[in-house]
Amino acid sequence: MTPHNHAKPGDYAQAVLLPGDPLRAKWIAETFFEAPRLVNSVRNCLGYTGTWKGKPISVQATGMGQPSLSIYVHELINVYDARTLIRVGTCGGLNVKVKVRDIILAQAASTDSAIVKDRFGAFNFAPIADFALLRSAADKADAAGLHYHAGNMLSSDIFYHAYGFEGYDQLPAHGVIGVEMEAAALYTLAARFGVSALTICTMTDCLITKEEIDAEARQSSLKEMVELALDVAVEA
Repeated sequence: MTPHNHAKPGDYAQAVLLPGDPLRAKWIAETFFEAPRLVNSVRNCLGYTGTWKGKPISVQATGMGQPSLSIYVHELINVYDARTLIRVGTCGGLNVKVKVRDIILAQAASTDSAIVKDRFGAFNFAPIADFALLRSAADKADAAGLHYHAGNMLSSDIFYHAYGFEGYDQLPAHGVIGVEMEAAALYTLAARFGVSALTICTMTDCLITKEEIDAEARQSSLKEMVELALDVAVEA
């Protein structure tokens, strides 16, 4: 047990999905898991364990942003022995080729966050996904006929950027295709502790075209993305 998690040792599977929203964690558990059980409710940051296609799987909400995610991921790895961590969420689009409802596999995660860059002194550490998880996700997305893109994601600490799209400067011109708030910290922690991590997001609003989808459409789009993540997680 920790100050943020009252689960007991063994309550989490070694494979854990990581949505930001506690209610999305609840939705994932109740929609996809066989025999889900609540294992954590501290601060209403809900965690569940069940099975998917007969294999153990957990989901733990992480809250918004890299500091919050870092707390839960650090504890999942070091207290609860999680070994495969897959962030599942939504993101904004930074490339017109990425359409709303498309899936982004974050091959790497650039960031403006001091939580990553201040730790490495003169070096610019490059947080990257686990290749085996990335390859598995791409292969399964191809087999299912899903529209997806694999590339560089921006993990930003800023949701409401003072300069709007222009605040992202040269990132889109250098291949950054989406923006969210957690992947870089996840990949950095996974590298530090020798575990596997991947971020899979559904693009729900484009910062260039201003196209977006409503709440109902988001939920149906998320279903395909979550099923993809579950299949990757339990086969890792």
